[in-house]
Amino acid sequence: MAARKSAEAFRTISEAADELDVPQHVLRHWEEVFGQVRPMRRAGGRRYYRPVDIDVLRGVRALLHDHKYTTKGVQQIFKDNGVKYVAEIGRHKAAGKPIDLHPNVAGGKVAAGSEQNASTPGTASTLTDNSMHPENASGDVPHAHTARGITRDETAQRLVELLTRLESIETSLDEAALALEAIEKHQD
Repeated sequence: MAARKSAEAFRTISEAADELDVPQHVLRHWEEVFGQVRPMRRAGGRRYYRPVDIDVLRGVRALLHDHKYTTKGVQQIFKDNGVKYVAEIGRHKAAGKPIDLHPNVAGGKVAAGSEQNASTPGTASTLTDNSMHPENASGDVPHAHTARGITRDETAQRLVELLTRLESIETSLDEAALALEAIEKHQD
């Protein structure tokens, strides 16, 4: 039996398939169906799955197999909640923790079971909580129109969506930097 790789190690498609208990062709299919699943590729097209890729794939597997979501349902979860949410589902699955399929913030996009994200200043929860806004404390309606004719709720929702996109971009950039660092270390 081969030695077990560390959690931080990159995995080939066969190692990823073994770890997730799915055939290799299923991983290739998930890459096509879920654009968020993008393993690194070396010369010759060989796939290398990063730890975050494994978390996302484990989350996809949990949603499809354990929670009986359809492919379209999982795509909608990616769209509504982002990659971090699905990766968090995968991490919870790996740790044997219960999986809460409802983001902690109503209408927000926060990782599954992540109490820290729900209360961290500057995250989606602070953008959707209108109860502490001075205008709401005085009795004004949160649906009041702004100068552009857009309601405050619509503005808050748009800000949440933009924040989620920025967090996703930040994650992608962090992952790319880590991948480049790992490649450089491997080449030395």
